[in-house]
Amino acid sequence: MHKSVPKYIAISKEIIQKIESGELQPGDKIPSENELIRMYSISNTTARKSLLEIELNGWANRIKGKGTFVLNRSQDKHLTRVLGSFHAMKESFSNNLMKEGFTPKNIILEKTILEEGISSSANNRHYIMEGPVLKIHRLRYADDILLKDETRYISMSICPKVNLIDLEQSLIKVYEEKYHLVLANVERTLSSTIIYPQEPNTYFENEIPIAVFMLDGAIFCDDGRIVEVEKSLYRGDKYKFAISTKPQLTMEKRRKD
Repeated sequence: MHKSVPKYIAISKEIIQKIESGELQPGDKIPSENELIRMYSISNTTARKSLLEIELNGWANRIKGKGTFVLNRSQDKHLTRVLGSFHAMKESFSNNLMKEGFTPKNIILEKTILEEGISSSANNRHYIMEGPVLKIHRLRYADDILLKDETRYISMSICPKVNLIDLEQSLIKVYEEKYHLVLANVERTLSSTIIYPQEPNTYFENEIPIAVFMLDGAIFCDDGRIVEVEKSLYRGDKYKFAISTKPQLTMEKRRKD
């Protein structure tokens, strides 16, 4: 007579299958203890053991105070990032990496105020951001590998004293929660180039030519003002980009004959 499989094992296997199938992606949050209790009508002990079983098998990582998240187990450790989603942008770079099991590190190369403002292009459109503008140039690492060479320009007329704020958190949240801005639109252009070894003005320290994504973007308030411009380089052998859109579909009601 075969012994029945413990409930916590069955639940953990079900969640692992969702990870293996791609239904749950690296960085996605696994249902919490309370959610598992409601979903499966189980005790808190069984729910806790289910999450621990997933973690012990190397499929997830628990971050205290935040939850349990799917680890990046892909062989090449590619990071998938979503373009076109405010929700995705609300998560900080460091938080996203920690959820996937990486150790983030940031090095600030420049943090200055540009009194004259800047001009930029994204999505075949030219934009001008009046000064003063805060320029932040920083290198973004995961496990000591440089993933992103990031430069952002933030309007200080829209966000006064933003230079005094901790900018390791999500900037979208800073704009919405600190400055109560209503963000209406994001324009982004994604292109690519090749960076060769020992090329000047690069920080990737590559020994062979590597492909790099170049992202140019602008974030707009609902009144049309530009609050942020971004110019960043993403390491092409470490990143994949996904597109998120929500088209408005309208259908006419059919009249009954």
